[in-house]
Amino acid sequence: FQDWNSEKTCEGHYANNNGINSGKFTFAINSFSEKFQRGVESGSERIKAIRKSFKSSSFNHVVAKGFGSSKKVLDPQGPFLQRWNKIFVLSCIIAVSIDPLFFYVPVVNDDKKCLALDEKMETTACVLRSFTDIFYIIHIIFQFRTGFIAPSSRVFGRGVLVEDSQAIAKRYLRSYFLIDVLAVLPLPQLVILIIIPEMSGLKSLNTKNLLKIVVLFQYLPRVFRIYPLYKEVTRTSGILTETAWAGAAFNLFLYMLASHVSSLDWFLGLLGTCFPLKGNSHAGKVPVGIILHATAHFTVTMTYLQSTTTRLEEMRVKRRDAEQWMSHRLLPENLRERIRRYEQYRWQETRGVDEENLLRNLPKDLRRDIKRHLCLALLMRVPMFEKMDEQLLDAMCDRLKPVLYTEESYIVREGDPVDEMLFIMRGKLLTVTTNGGRTGFFNSEYLGAGDFCGEELLTWALDPHSSSNLPISTRTVRALTEVEAFALMADDLKFVASQFRRLHSKQLRHTFRFYSQQWRTWAACFIQAAWRRYSKKKLEESLREEENRLQDALANAGGSSPSLGATIYASRFAANALRALRRNRSRKARVTERVPPLLLQKPAEPDFTAEEQ
Repeated sequence: FQDWNSEKTCEGHYANNNGINSGKFTFAINSFSEKFQRGVESGSERIKAIRKSFKSSSFNHVVAKGFGSSKKVLDPQGPFLQRWNKIFVLSCIIAVSIDPLFFYVPVVNDDKKCLALDEKMETTACVLRSFTDIFYIIHIIFQFRTGFIAPSSRVFGRGVLVEDSQAIAKRYLRSYFLIDVLAVLPLPQLVILIIIPEMSGLKSLNTKNLLKIVVLFQYLPRVFRIYPLYKEVTRTSGILTETAWAGAAFNLFLYMLASHVSSLDWFLGLLGTCFPLKGNSHAGKVPVGIILHATAHFTVTMTYLQSTTTRLEEMRVKRRDAEQWMSHRLLPENLRERIRRYEQYRWQETRGVDEENLLRNLPKDLRRDIKRHLCLALLMRVPMFEKMDEQLLDAMCDRLKPVLYTEESYIVREGDPVDEMLFIMRGKLLTVTTNGGRTGFFNSEYLGAGDFCGEELLTWALDPHSSSNLPISTRTVRALTEVEAFALMADDLKFVASQFRRLHSKQLRHTFRFYSQQWRTWAACFIQAAWRRYSKKKLEESLREEENRLQDALANAGGSSPSLGATIYASRFAANALRALRRNRSRKARVTERVPPLLLQKPAEPDFTAEEQ
């Protein structure tokens, strides 16, 4: 804009210098050019401002929101992906139901007694197929951003989520990427809309075979992709398998759909003769293949029902008993929903198997090996257990119990006795302390995988002279997400703690202090109190220096002042004001110095060296 405007201005000046135009016309041109120049400059400034604002704020925000969301790794067990999997399974079922429509595109022309294409069916099949392909494309994009559970961490709960983009892409490329690409290729549309119209003569008779091969070629991967998605949906949310009959009906639908496609394929093969088909003269005969086919499917369906009915019946009985008990006790709806959510979550993780009872009936050495396989790798993620030997780790694995907590559930409340120590494997928790609510103190921190809570119990267990009364919790711990952890009960911790004092007492003390929420909070308050004392001390020193400097300035100016009495009065007034201000600040500082010890007491340190002495 500026270059174009300067060029116009130069042309105007050139015309004016040559004397081509008259004075009025020249004046009008000059005034118009000046106004136009100001308008162009203001417009260019506005455009630059808009461009700058787009680059700095809104545009970057939109780009970051659009591309940043694509870089975000999705949790395969999160609510968003669970909803998408349900939608995609439904779209896959609709897609495999639409594919047989391509077999209805070739029709017999009664006048010419040959094959032709039904244009309405052709358009309908192509449009519906293209619409369902959009879901496949979106699913492929999501698969490159969907994390997966590490196989080595699946021994307990849901395991560890892998969020490395390269590892996710490699895993997807090696698993279902080729199947998804084959399923989404628009081959039927290509054959119907491009290849068949270009063919003529005897070659057109082979188009039905080409269409048949293409549809069946894509039908197999599209049906094959449904099964793993179906298993994933039923595993994470329980949909379609709440009853055994629902699962059997789903399998029956897939079987009927496959039989429909196979029959259409057989019928399409007969259309190539362009002759009327002669019916079977033996009306009473039924093909043996149909009977065998139906018998085989009936056997498979009954086997599925028998294998799933027992376990699902147990789940329904437990759910019915829980509903009856909640109704009998008149529990509010929020408590009922929490109970239902916990039972569903436990069912998804354990499939109704009582693991503790199962392991309790096994021999001791076998139970120890199983516990070591299940817990050892996860225990080593907790810094408190890194310094232990194998014998003590075996004892820990034998006494640890896996626990599950649903979202928004309270693990322990401030002021309640602590009866277990939790070592978090997965999930996010919020821990809050108010020091009993006596001083208005408030502190909150987040806990994640590798952290622990209930350290008051460890202090109690390591004290050889501790009473039988359990310690009181100084914090409230609430689960923000679904939490999986190992719990060590008070009696078991008492036994393990007796072994602690013989192992790396200094290292264990430092590790305990570093990861303990009590010690972290106390250390933060201690540092804040020391900083406040230092700041107040510096403030007093600066006030004292200002007072001395003011008195010196007043004393120096008093000798040359015409009113010596007024100067002395002003200096005394300023000195008294500064002295009163300093006295008030020092009084407040002394009060605040006494307050921090009352806000948060120093935590009791575990006696790691009692037996060493």
